[in-house]
Amino acid sequence: MASIKPSFYFEPTNGVDTIMALITSALLKPNSLPFSPLQRVTPTAKTRRFSCKVLNSGHPDSELNQIQRKQSPLDSSFVTQLRRSCSNGKVSALANGVSVVAKEPDHDLKTQGRILFSDVVVQKRRQVFWRGNWNALDIASAGIVLAMHLLSLCAPFYFNWPAFWLAAGLYLVSGLGITLSFHRNLSHRSFKLPKWLEYLFAYCGVQALQGNPIDWVSTHRYHHQFCDSERDPHSPIEGFWFSHMNWIFDTSTVIEKRGDSTNVGDLEKQPFYRFLQSTYILHPIALGALLYALGGFPFLVWGMGVRTIWVYHITWLVNSASHVWGKQAWNTGDLSKNNWWVALLAFGEGWHNNHHAFEYSARHGLEWWQLDLTWYVIKFLQVVGVATEVKLPSQLHKQKMAFNN
Repeated sequence: MASIKPSFYFEPTNGVDTIMALITSALLKPNSLPFSPLQRVTPTAKTRRFSCKVLNSGHPDSELNQIQRKQSPLDSSFVTQLRRSCSNGKVSALANGVSVVAKEPDHDLKTQGRILFSDVVVQKRRQVFWRGNWNALDIASAGIVLAMHLLSLCAPFYFNWPAFWLAAGLYLVSGLGITLSFHRNLSHRSFKLPKWLEYLFAYCGVQALQGNPIDWVSTHRYHHQFCDSERDPHSPIEGFWFSHMNWIFDTSTVIEKRGDSTNVGDLEKQPFYRFLQSTYILHPIALGALLYALGGFPFLVWGMGVRTIWVYHITWLVNSASHVWGKQAWNTGDLSKNNWWVALLAFGEGWHNNHHAFEYSARHGLEWWQLDLTWYVIKFLQVVGVATEVKLPSQLHKQKMAFNN
C-alpha cells in the first residue's frame, strides 16, 4: 500500500542550534499505549527524570493529563549522538522529540534496510533469540506462546462445529476485552463505565492471555510516550518481527528503555487490578480446565489454542503492520498508519494513525466507511446509558493535526 512519509523526516540545515530548536518545540507539544503472557518484572534500570504530561495531551479534560510522567526522552547519549550526527550531516528523523537515528550499534545489533513494501527503514535490528541474557520471564513467555501455537496445530484433527463457534465467540469476548477495556477504557480513559462493568470487560481481556491490565496498560502508555523512537518498547525501527512479537521475549531491553514503571497509579490503587496482577495466570488456566470439562480436547484446542493465537497476532499486527503499511491521514510525527485490513480483524484498532492523532478518542474509525466494531459497542453502551463521558476529537483538534496546518 502507498503511504505518506511521516512529517518528522527532514534534512539537516544549520547544525545543532536548529535541530535543538526543533526538539524543544516538539517537547512543548508531546504526543500522548503490549503485552506479556506472564507477569510483570520489577524494573531496575535507572534513567534521567523529568516531569511532563504526555498522555491524551489533545484533550484538556482527560484524567490522564493529571498523571505526571517521570521519564525523559532526552538523555545524555541522545544529545551526544545528535551533536555527532549534526556535525556529519546525517540527522534524518525525529519522533516525539526523540532521535530515530540509531546510535552506534552495540555488539548485538546490526543495521538493516527497509521493511518490505514500505518506506520504514530499520535503523537497528535487535537479535532476540540468539542473545545470552534470557531471564525466567522471557523463557516462560516464550513457552506459553509456543505452547499455544503447538496446541493449535491439532485443530484440523479435532474439528467440530461447536468447538469452532466456541472459538469464534471467545475471539469476540477476549478481543473486545483488549480493544474496548485494556486499550480504550483503561489505557486512554476514552469513556467511563460503572465499576462492575469496567471490571467485567477487563476480566474478558485477561482471558486473551496477553498479561494483566496493569502491565499491559503501562507498556502501552510508554509506547505512546516514546512512539517510534529508540525508547519505544516495540517499534519497527528495530525490525518488523521485533515490533510484532519478539520484544515480548526481551524484557530486559524493554525495562532499560522505559525505566521505572510509574505511569499506572490510577490502576494500582484499585484492589481489583492488583488482584488480577498477582493471580493473573490462574484465570486462563481455569478457563482451559472449564473448556476441557465442557467439550473435551476439541474445546481446549479451539477455545484456547486457535482462539488465543488468532487474538495474539491480530493484536500484534496493530504494533507492527499498522506502523509499517497503510496511509497517514494526520500529522502525528510518528510511523502510525491507517490499515483497513488490520482494522477489520482487530475491531477497529487498525485505524492507527487516527488513534495516534487523537489518543483520547473512543472512536478510531473517524470516517463513516471506517469500520470500527469497538466503537459500535461503546456507542451502544452510551445509548443505553452505561457508558458516559465518551470522548471524541473536536473539529479544532482535527484542523490542528491536519497535514495542511
